[in-house]
Amino acid sequence: MALEIEAKFRVDSHDDVRARLREAGAEPLGSVIETNVIFDCPDGSLRGAGCGLRLRSTTGEDGTPAHATLTFKGPQQPGSLKVREEIDVGLDDAAGMEQILVSCGLHTILWYQKRRESWRLGECRIELDEPPHLGWFIEIEGPSEAAIGAVQRQLRLGHLTHEPRSYVHLLLGHCQVHGIAPRLPLET
Repeated sequence: MALEIEAKFRVDSHDDVRARLREAGAEPLGSVIETNVIFDCPDGSLRGAGCGLRLRSTTGEDGTPAHATLTFKGPQQPGSLKVREEIDVGLDDAAGMEQILVSCGLHTILWYQKRRESWRLGECRIELDEPPHLGWFIEIEGPSEAAIGAVQRQLRLGHLTHEPRSYVHLLLGHCQVHGIAPRLPLET
């Protein structure tokens, strides 16, 4: 069982963090556009149990396909950061997998795109995310809370409060408040 350990922070811009990453000697890993399709059972039992099933495909900024994954996320475990079981399977055919999931009776509850710029600093991966309608976020994922805390301090982000809610939770809430369909392409 793989564990995802991460901290997510809302920021006003990525510019300062990007500059701090360069200053700290972080390795840029590239930028992609992610298309995320979130599935649930007709009775909502996956979300009800705190779990998630996501089909993600990525394309490079130049439009070339990068890769696709199917991810199961277990319920969040107690703790100060977001810790949950995560199982990823790489795919060659995201559209085919989507057809399989729908044929098995699962429903799409959310479809969204976001920009993601990835960096590596020490043992941690830092994501500069721009989901639609929500603003800018920084995610720090690493092997332990201590490693994540060290990177957070190194990037001078210690004053920020961790956002424990997932993008799925935030985006579905946004759709409900604004009365819009849960299909959110990148904002232009």
